[in-house]
Amino acid sequence: MSESVSELEFDLFVIGAGSGGVRAARMSAQFGAKVGIAEEYRIGGTCVIRGCVPKKLLVYASQYGTGFEEAKGYGWSADNLRFDWSKLIAAKDAEIGRLSGIYRRNLGKAGVEVFEERAELLGEGRVKLVKSGRVIAAKKILIATGGTPRLLGFVGEELTISSNEVFHLEKLPKKFLIAGGGYIACEFASIFAGLGVETSLIYRRDTVLRGFDDDLRTHIHQELINHGIKVITNASISAVSKQGEQLSVDLDNDEQMLVDQVMMAIGRIPAVGGLGLDMAGIEVSRSGAIKVDEFGQTSASGVFALGDVTDRINLTPVAIREGAAFADTEFGNVRHSFDHQHVASAVFTSPPAASVGLSEEDARKEFGEIDIYKDIFRPMRHVLSGAKEKYLMKLVVRASDNVVIGVHLVSDAAPEIIQVAAVAVKAGLTKDQWDQTCAVHPTAAEELVLMREKFQG
Repeated sequence: MSESVSELEFDLFVIGAGSGGVRAARMSAQFGAKVGIAEEYRIGGTCVIRGCVPKKLLVYASQYGTGFEEAKGYGWSADNLRFDWSKLIAAKDAEIGRLSGIYRRNLGKAGVEVFEERAELLGEGRVKLVKSGRVIAAKKILIATGGTPRLLGFVGEELTISSNEVFHLEKLPKKFLIAGGGYIACEFASIFAGLGVETSLIYRRDTVLRGFDDDLRTHIHQELINHGIKVITNASISAVSKQGEQLSVDLDNDEQMLVDQVMMAIGRIPAVGGLGLDMAGIEVSRSGAIKVDEFGQTSASGVFALGDVTDRINLTPVAIREGAAFADTEFGNVRHSFDHQHVASAVFTSPPAASVGLSEEDARKEFGEIDIYKDIFRPMRHVLSGAKEKYLMKLVVRASDNVVIGVHLVSDAAPEIIQVAAVAVKAGLTKDQWDQTCAVHPTAAEELVLMREKFQG
């Protein structure tokens, strides 16, 4: 189809209808801008369609098996338990469809015109819709295409799946190998182990969750093992081949494994392929991320970017806040940017982990003298359940002014607790102020305001 400039010129055209792009589009339209948005897959992006939401539903599903077993210690009998993978996936698909529909309707209510096809940059304020061939002019363009799974390129990698395809497995594998040591790899290892799958995790380093506090990393690493996951460290996959109905996996440590499924979860990279960044004169970093200033402005005038495609903090709430700041600044006459400091995060393993602020290592590098308060304990809930699971509570305190600059948790409620802890860290509260807070008893969280002795490591 020949190219033709659209009769309609948009004030803003957004490429990518994930959480960040949708927020920016809706708010900009509500400010009176004429907005269009293009999405080549499904409205909702990674988080809603193939990330946070479906993953959390699978996390919930995986916890019931352990819960039934632990309930015996409290007098419950749970016999003849059965799990139906296809029923879970069908229920998950129905919920994702519902949420995607809500995103679609909300865009419509805000007056945003939606184009469900791939868009590419042509430069000079123009965007081409690939399927229809239509060319659209826009005063401002926002790139919010997110990330995509990173692959290694070894022989047989096409036989593996990524975190995109894992949500659509037709049947539950009996033996599952996951490559990676980041939060996605660890979370899915916990999910499948919790569903009764013989699960292995292979990681090229010695401890999972690089980038998190070392105590948290070590704790989660051991808990993965305690939950029956085989953790293979300092090794990578070198080749995969078919062997009957299974996959034969060669490792670079000369080991070989036979499994039903292999999942690559070695990280995600900015989804910039085929966007036409060169055509638009947009600079990228060595990792392929779009370079932006604090307001999301790229090297090309009138072109902005936000979310995972900029590879700053790759979290859905961050992309949403960046989208809101963009709309406020460009169309709401309130110029501001999102503050990326002290953003909390959670890892939904079993048990889950959560963190906000600086790790001990980073705090020592930045401030020198710091104080550490730490406790590892068996929670009250496991006194009768018989589970060996332990919790970790850790505070990193700047010695010069006694301000709490880091909180690192491993506990069943860690993701819920960290949200409130993030308020305290963001506000710059001191350890004395934490200590003046009365504990809620009996809870695991009370330990955060009861730790008095500095850890001597």
